Amino acid sequence: MTNFVGPRVRDVTLRRFTARWPFPPVATVISSVVLVLVLVAAAAPALLTRSDPFAVAPADRLQAPGLSHPFGTDRLGRDVFTRVIYGTGASLTAALVAVAIAVISGGLIGVVAGYLGGRPDRVGMRIVDVLLAVPSLLLSMTVIAATGGGTLELGVAVGIAGVATAARVVRSRTLQLRSAPFVEAAAVSGWSRPVVVSRHIVPHLWPTAAAVASVEFGQAVLAVAALGFLGFGPPPPAPEWGSMVADGRAFLADAWWLTALPALVIMVVVLAAYRISRVIEGAHRARD
Repeated sequence: MTNFVGPRVRDVTLRRFTARWPFPPVATVISSVVLVLVLVAAAAPALLTRSDPFAVAPADRLQAPGLSHPFGTDRLGRDVFTRVIYGTGASLTAALVAVAIAVISGGLIGVVAGYLGGRPDRVGMRIVDVLLAVPSLLLSMTVIAATGGGTLELGVAVGIAGVATAARVVRSRTLQLRSAPFVEAAAVSGWSRPVVVSRHIVPHLWPTAAAVASVEFGQAVLAVAALGFLGFGPPPPAPEWGSMVADGRAFLADAWWLTALPALVIMVVVLAAYRISRVIEGAHRARD
């Protein structure tokens, strides 16, 4: 018998799903466009600007935003818009490294602690408690001080600080799945723990991991920019969003765009990432 879903049923299902969204769908479209542009800027910045981010032009020093320079120029006459575009690569790379470390390491701790329970659970949660006891920014600065500055080091430092959150979320979801009938049936059937985890736990954790990754991405972008602002990012003259905001502090009175416009870019990217994370979380809840 054909399983036909009529227009009325589809309409009710769509309204129930979109009712969970806190913002209108147009915000999702705008956020998606922003993140796509960020990916393009990181992968192929020459598609968005043809200027050289390192080209110095003293005659164009501290020009206000205009047609020739949308974001103005800095104290050396360099185009700020171009430097923001080329700085996307460093910021995005560090953020993605941080997300990968946080989700993979935290997910592993959460799965082991949630499924095995007992001593593994206590040990894993004590590790999480230690990470949560130290402020994330201070923990990242400590890791960078030990490993040295740079894009990858920045990502590793931010990623370690995000392990605790991912571990707790994944552990909570694993505890729910462990008591599910199909998981209990697989365990009673005599399958080994690694097989049960790989076949029946991990596949159901992907939506949770996606939601955690999207949230961690926005936090990682903000943390990377904060560390770059404090001088822990790539060394100059390499463009990086946080360091660009810091460099403009001395010119706030006469050249506000040096700080305001890179900071605005950071804010827009973080808000777009949080919006997409809300959509993924809403889809996950609707599925459950």
